[in-house]
Amino acid sequence: MKKIYQLGILGLGEGRSVISAALSSPHWEIGNICDLNESLCQQRCKEFGLTDYTTRYEDLLRDPQIDVIGIYTPDQLHSLHIRMALEAGKDVICTKPLMTSLEDANELLTLQKKSGRHVFIGQSSRYFEPARRQRKDFEAGKHGDLVTLETHYISDSRWFLERAWSRSSGFSWMYNFMIHAVDLAAWYLPDIEEVYGVGVTSQNTKDYQLTVPDTMKFILKDTSGICASVSGVYAEPTLGSGVEQSISCTLRGTEGISRAGYPHLKYETNFAPVQKTAVSHDYSDMVDYYFRFEGWTHHAGEYQNYMEEFALCLDQGITPKPDLKEGIHTLAIMEAMEKSIETGNVMKVSDILAAHNISFD
Repeated sequence: MKKIYQLGILGLGEGRSVISAALSSPHWEIGNICDLNESLCQQRCKEFGLTDYTTRYEDLLRDPQIDVIGIYTPDQLHSLHIRMALEAGKDVICTKPLMTSLEDANELLTLQKKSGRHVFIGQSSRYFEPARRQRKDFEAGKHGDLVTLETHYISDSRWFLERAWSRSSGFSWMYNFMIHAVDLAAWYLPDIEEVYGVGVTSQNTKDYQLTVPDTMKFILKDTSGICASVSGVYAEPTLGSGVEQSISCTLRGTEGISRAGYPHLKYETNFAPVQKTAVSHDYSDMVDYYFRFEGWTHHAGEYQNYMEEFALCLDQGITPKPDLKEGIHTLAIMEAMEKSIETGNVMKVSDILAAHNISFD
């Protein structure tokens, strides 16, 4: 059974972390790298000791040695690049968000089914060490019955708007940033059905001629009645990650509680026998694995974790998760969140899917 996969990487900005991850993994080899910016291709080759690159995506797609395409291009291009990869018979790893809308969802579902290939969404927050430990404890039943959970992603990310493409049509703080917190909520509540939320567009975002909300708070409820709170702030000052984790997920159950976050490699738990103060688990000895260059800018360890899980799933004939269907359901949740802000009403995820004629049967 095949154990080493050839990876073609499209987009060498964020793709820098993927190159590092692939070179450090026993499951992957780099088949080729691609970016429209030839100087960036040359820079990556020099940085990582690579010899081959191309500025044409078609070269990756036509290469019979490449098994998997890693897509790390601007969000608005993901749908097109996934479609092209599936048509070429390649498996796909795509960074979040899967797409910026549900417009192409049915086409991709049809292509994926016809091709028999996998589309895996690189939701990196699931693969940070504290989140991995939290999930393991959850699956072991240490929380008891899940009662509620809280997630957030809070970051003063006005620097992001200095990128010209971020100010083009389709940019959203929700899809670029808040999706991390939404995905964590959906990971633990896969049957989210009702959504209610509010959003504010601050002057800081308006200064860039954008009207998308940069501060948002939501309640998400699943079909059994369990609720999650999800919040995000992206264009205002913060207390800093030294005081408050940028990304956080707190699980509250009948028998215990846990909190995992990012970027600090710390995980707090209070399981049976429950104490007055939580136990703090410190994984700071793994900082060089997760953050290999430029501080917290490129968290390559998360990418390596999900790429290795993807390879092992392929080896075992298991569908890697989150897959295309899960990614589309998360986008439906987010469209319901957007519509709730617009209308002030509770929105149903099933209504969003029906409006797009999306069925997972």
